[in-house]
Amino acid sequence: MRDISLQESFWKGSFGNEYTIRNQSDGIISANIALFSKILGSIKSDKVNSIVEFGSNTGQNLAAIHCLIPKAEIEAVEINEEAYKQLEKLEYVHAVNKSLYEYHAQRAFDLSIMKGVLIHQNPVMLNKAYDILYESSEKYVLIAEYYNPTPVEVEYRGNKSVLFKRDFCGDMLDRYSDLRLIDYGFVYHRDALFPQDDITWFLMRKCKA
Repeated sequence: MRDISLQESFWKGSFGNEYTIRNQSDGIISANIALFSKILGSIKSDKVNSIVEFGSNTGQNLAAIHCLIPKAEIEAVEINEEAYKQLEKLEYVHAVNKSLYEYHAQRAFDLSIMKGVLIHQNPVMLNKAYDILYESSEKYVLIAEYYNPTPVEVEYRGNKSVLFKRDFCGDMLDRYSDLRLIDYGFVYHRDALFPQDDITWFLMRKCKA
């Protein structure tokens, strides 16, 4: 049985609602456009026509991606109902109000994304989260999280057992023999133009033998 009730309740409930209100601004979308321009630029000549994001909140990452790839088909999975209500208003998004562990993809997408999501998963469930992210992708996998070379738990706004840092990319590269690291980078919260929340991003590709 999966032991993630604490983490799921945390994001389904009042804290998740407050997070949704707190993280809405045009500045966030601008910073995301700068970030995803760099990430998608690493793909070069290959096309990304379909995307799935897990933990989309109100869709601020997807708004940036839509600006860059307006014709791409986008699916979004979000556990918090209040965030989902805003997410489903985006006409270019197919929104699903579920935990990522309850989601069953009907197809594989060109790109699967988790940004600021793996850090909030119970460590005992990480392999399942990795499998969902990996299996939902036909080509590319993107993660953008707080990085630490060894696993560590960090108190998050006075709450325990809801934020964990580690080398998520390293875990995935070790778990899936056909994944290759394409590019990676760091975005600093004091960036003068396009700050992010001190995240490290990793773009990986499935490579057939």
